[in-house]
Amino acid sequence: MSSSSKAMQRILSLLDDNSFVEIGAKVTARATDFNLKPDQTPSDGVITGYGIIDGNLVYVYSQNAAVLGGSVGEMHARKIAGIYDLAIKTGAPVIGLIDSTGFRLQEAADALNAFATVYAAQAKASGVVPQITAVFGNCGGGLSLLPAIGDFAFMAEDAKLFVNSPNAIAGNYEDKNDTAAAAVKAAAGMVDGIGPEEEILARIRTLVELLPSNNEDDAAKECMDDLNRSTPGVDAGKADPALVLSMIADNGVVIQTKEDYAKEMVTALISLNGITAGVVANRSVIYDAEAAESEKFDTVLTTGGAYKAADFVKFCDAFNIPIITLTNVTGFAATEGEEKKIADAAGKLAHAFASATTAKVNVITGSAVGSAYTVMNSKGLGADLTFAFPDAKIGVMDAKMAARIICDSTDAAEISKVAAEYDALQNSIDSAAARGYIDQIVDPAELRKYLIGALEILYTKREDRPSKKHGTK
Repeated sequence: MSSSSKAMQRILSLLDDNSFVEIGAKVTARATDFNLKPDQTPSDGVITGYGIIDGNLVYVYSQNAAVLGGSVGEMHARKIAGIYDLAIKTGAPVIGLIDSTGFRLQEAADALNAFATVYAAQAKASGVVPQITAVFGNCGGGLSLLPAIGDFAFMAEDAKLFVNSPNAIAGNYEDKNDTAAAAVKAAAGMVDGIGPEEEILARIRTLVELLPSNNEDDAAKECMDDLNRSTPGVDAGKADPALVLSMIADNGVVIQTKEDYAKEMVTALISLNGITAGVVANRSVIYDAEAAESEKFDTVLTTGGAYKAADFVKFCDAFNIPIITLTNVTGFAATEGEEKKIADAAGKLAHAFASATTAKVNVITGSAVGSAYTVMNSKGLGADLTFAFPDAKIGVMDAKMAARIICDSTDAAEISKVAAEYDALQNSIDSAAARGYIDQIVDPAELRKYLIGALEILYTKREDRPSKKHGTK
């Protein structure tokens, strides 16, 4: 298959059959320096247009590596920016399929300006329509900012994404450390997922089906799943929220974001009774396909986890997607490395939750201890409804640690007695409920039903905030 047909085939594989309409097919480069001729740049190296995914209008561009390596020049960029203008006017997502060598050298300053116009178009569309990019070939230099500015990014397993190529980094070369590789970018949180092309395209289709088309649209669709079904495995699997979400989501459909980065924090999109919700959840275990523990984590909030969650909360709030948190956290990660940025990361997470005006529901599945709990969508931070499992705990610190501070005695029996009293008076979920910090104690097997009910009553939530241009965090 030629590169040209690859660019078009990706579009046709992504969209519903016979729905693609091309825009700007006759556009060619205007530059003539270095003997560049219009017939060398059909469509100026990018196919642009619109189509349908499961009844949803989307705009799409797909770079054609057969035309000067898919390099970006003036008209190439103008076509992409034009797609963005249409998307904003009509309120539909933009999907970019990237396969390019980067700047078109023959166009020099025109190419530089062209890149800037695409960045500006993306910034204008941010928070207005969802932006999804998938890298299927090279994505280097200034082009690498396109997936970074957008909302979701994916990479084919053999694709390359870089600002500086591995060989251009002092002391490095590709065989030593392929910093452009998909697995490296996924682990760093640069992309949301990697895989074969067909798998990525299918994942984008599912993502479009879950997302609202724009910031004024409702992400609600018909639900074919049982609203009242129980989820008896939730309690046993609550250490791994990804597993819990597969149990409670409509038809078990879960789209994780940045799934290979900060794995101790799960961020994902699901649907409950047809209403799309974003989930932020603390994770202490990853279960494999055989239900065995493949990875374990401390129940602490990490720098990476907080940054990951904060970005996701801001995205959900921009599109009025309800946010559900599954909280199980006993403190902040305590290492020299973490201490450098953990306060900044936790501050951004607290700011994101406190600033969000979309519906917010918190479910305490395990422990909710100290300041780390407060930044995980706590009642004081603005959660609309807070649920807890019967064996959950909420408090300032571990009971034994508190007892050692409170109790003057060094007698072990006395410390244990005070710890038990402290647990009952200060750390129990009943004491938190008595103070209004927990709205309802729920059976884990009934979690799906309670969340559906919560989203239904919060569906019409409206909340005004002080007038301002924007926050600074």
